[in-house]
Amino acid sequence: MFISIFGAMESGIIYAIMALGVYLTFRILDFPDLTVEGSFVTGAAVAASSIVNGIPPITATILAAFAGFIAGCLTGVLHTKGKINPLLAGILMMTALYSINLRIMGQPTVSLLQETTLFDQLGSIWSATGIDTFLNNLLSAIGIEQLPTTWAILLVMIVVTIIIKLLTDYFLKTEVGLALRAIGDNKKMIRSLSANTDLLIIFGVGISNALVATAGGLIGQLGGFADANMGLGLIVIGLASIIIGEALFSTKTIAKATLAVILGAIIYRIIVTLALRIDFMETGDMKMITAIIVIAALVVPKIVQTRKENKRRQVKRAQQRGNRDA
Repeated sequence: MFISIFGAMESGIIYAIMALGVYLTFRILDFPDLTVEGSFVTGAAVAASSIVNGIPPITATILAAFAGFIAGCLTGVLHTKGKINPLLAGILMMTALYSINLRIMGQPTVSLLQETTLFDQLGSIWSATGIDTFLNNLLSAIGIEQLPTTWAILLVMIVVTIIIKLLTDYFLKTEVGLALRAIGDNKKMIRSLSANTDLLIIFGVGISNALVATAGGLIGQLGGFADANMGLGLIVIGLASIIIGEALFSTKTIAKATLAVILGAIIYRIIVTLALRIDFMETGDMKMITAIIVIAALVVPKIVQTRKENKRRQVKRAQQRGNRDA
């Protein structure tokens, strides 16, 4: 059980980077961008192909982010300059990226099992610190038998994701970031102030897909392969992370909202992992589990809120009756 949850947290903290990218388009820009299902694979494809061709893993990951940025910018151009509906622009770019990703990889799947990835390099450096031994001895002392081989991926990715979160928070408080937030709230208003909304949308969607592609490159290296179909249903995962985070945690400020998205991504992966441990559940049920999680995250808070409002009304009516009787 512990190993399963640990693995879910490892992948969840990486998927949190993707969820932050989805948050930028869906919540900040109010832009329903489906490009992410293609740009995620683009990130994995660029990173895997680069590593196979001898490029250092850290450089390959940066190239993956840049490729995602270009893909997002193209979607923004289709919408702003081509006057294409944002949803359709994302679908068109996602469709085009499927072929582009196959071109990048040269085949449907690229294996990294025989290559040195970023996490392999990280593990070799981390093992010399002795942190793994210390943490595993600590867990053994409290009765946990199955222990992870390394804590490097989880702990380092927590730091990396927090840094990305802080940079996102800072960016959204800058002049450009505030303009992006204003576009999501009222595009006509910000345009009346002579702001170049087209350029801002292109840049915002580009940044979003750069984060998604970065997550794709990291997930590809974590799993040891890049596959042309690994992005299917990714947009639902991103939305599930956002919805779960918003349902469980405060989102009154940008800093709290981005933290909620990260925690939502981790919780989502843990829920899916635990659900798949049920005897009658299979790996093919993952899409159904995701749909159920999203439905629950959308419906349950509304039911709770409705009950609270009904109780308040009942209390108010009782007080009014008491005042009349007095």
